[in-house]
Amino acid sequence: MKTKTLHTMLLAGIVFLAACKGTSEYKALNNADTVSLRADSSSGVKLVKTGSINFKVKNVDRASETISALTTKYGGMVMHHNVRSDVEQTKDFHLSNDSMMRVSSIRTAADLTVKIPSVKLEEFMNEVSHLSLYVTERKMDIEDKSFDYLADQLKLQNRNQFIAQQKKGKVVVKSPSAVLDLKDDMVDQQVNNLRINDAVKYSIIDLHCFQSNYINKEIIANDDPAAYQISYLNRIGTALQNGVLIFGDLMVTLANLWVLLLIAALGWFGFRYYKRKHAKPILNNI
Repeated sequence: MKTKTLHTMLLAGIVFLAACKGTSEYKALNNADTVSLRADSSSGVKLVKTGSINFKVKNVDRASETISALTTKYGGMVMHHNVRSDVEQTKDFHLSNDSMMRVSSIRTAADLTVKIPSVKLEEFMNEVSHLSLYVTERKMDIEDKSFDYLADQLKLQNRNQFIAQQKKGKVVVKSPSAVLDLKDDMVDQQVNNLRINDAVKYSIIDLHCFQSNYINKEIIANDDPAAYQISYLNRIGTALQNGVLIFGDLMVTLANLWVLLLIAALGWFGFRYYKRKHAKPILNNI
């Protein structure tokens, strides 16, 4: 009876020890899962912030310079800057035959893309808004990239495990190009996560500013050839002057040919004299 009781107590002790061991293993596994979960969540939420402002200013050039200075002040960078002036209307006023005044209505606007630390996004947008006469549109968007980032991490982890098994010979890949494609995908996922981290750290803001149209006046040459035609009176006067010049040139030419004229005159007089001398009297012929 005592032996039976002893066996019963020994069996109960073994069961108790096994239960304690299972509990400790369960706690260890549970703690491991908790640590893994904390490790996964330690990267934080991946929030990508972007913004845009469309506003009117007094002077586009000065506003652009101020925005560039603000961007540097907040530790950012101007990624794109484009200033353009478009002539909307123009009209020409004739001042003289060879000049005229061109009056143009010009619209000037600027587009800027800046990169600002995300923690300073709203503060920067507020300062830019204070530069305006009024804001036509202001927008800020926040996109959660946490799951995209986590998905890329898990895919990258799976691929790393596969590559490790392939190196150890546990997995045989017959096509080398498949391994190369797999490694290229791993690079793309790493670069994509780097882009997400950069987008989380720095926000992109698109800015468009414009000003009221201004009038520009300039004196330019008349490009119409017909405008340079002289008047009729001037043309008649010019013709008379040209006639005098032509007559003078003719006299000079005749003066240069005086020898020929003299020979021609002597020849003519000689011919007349010869003809008169050898002419028969009319009465002798009757």
